[in-house]
Amino acid sequence: MLADAQRLGDCGPEIFDPAAYGARARPVDAGGRQAAWFVEGPGWQGVLRRYRRGGLVARLSRDAYVWTGESATRSFREFRLLAAMRALGLAVPAPLGAAYWRHGLAYRAAILVERIPDVRPLALSLGEPLWEDVAGAIVAMHRAGVWHADLNAYNILAGADGRIWLIDFDRGVQGRLSERGRRDNLERLRRSLRKVAGEEGERFWMKLRDSYWAAWGVGSQP
Repeated sequence: MLADAQRLGDCGPEIFDPAAYGARARPVDAGGRQAAWFVEGPGWQGVLRRYRRGGLVARLSRDAYVWTGESATRSFREFRLLAAMRALGLAVPAPLGAAYWRHGLAYRAAILVERIPDVRPLALSLGEPLWEDVAGAIVAMHRAGVWHADLNAYNILAGADGRIWLIDFDRGVQGRLSERGRRDNLERLRRSLRKVAGEEGERFWMKLRDSYWAAWGVGSQP
């Protein structure tokens, strides 16, 4: 396991067990595939998430992944990516802990990140003029070379102070990000906005798209 010793102290694997928190653990209502909880400890509040599969492959195994080495585990990769992004000053959750449990050729994993207070998902905030701020957050992520594997209207959070946060970097990568990678992120977000809000989502997307390319410095793009 990996852990932020300054925040968590001398902790053990119990921090990845929602039952260990008792009444201080509450299931996350939106998303999480029934495998995420709001938890808290001395001086911190967090979101505990166990890695779960989606789609057809989940019929074979809901939470087991093929073992290809410790550095390739979903939890360690996300923990280290978040730490790198935080070091660059990006608005993402602070990683608190990550763990995996190996069983022969397979493993299961979990991650604990700091909970961001007073935020709401973009999906519930489309009536507000947030497109420039959201576009700016995505541009900052892309300039850092980070590709988000599931950039959707629930993985973008708006803070009460106006700050935009990006969350859930499972399978995200940092490196040389291509224009195609950037466009893939934007199109994934467009589909999500259409799904959750129809025409309102499309109108928001059009403004966000123009704001993104203006912030990127190349003008409006199709």
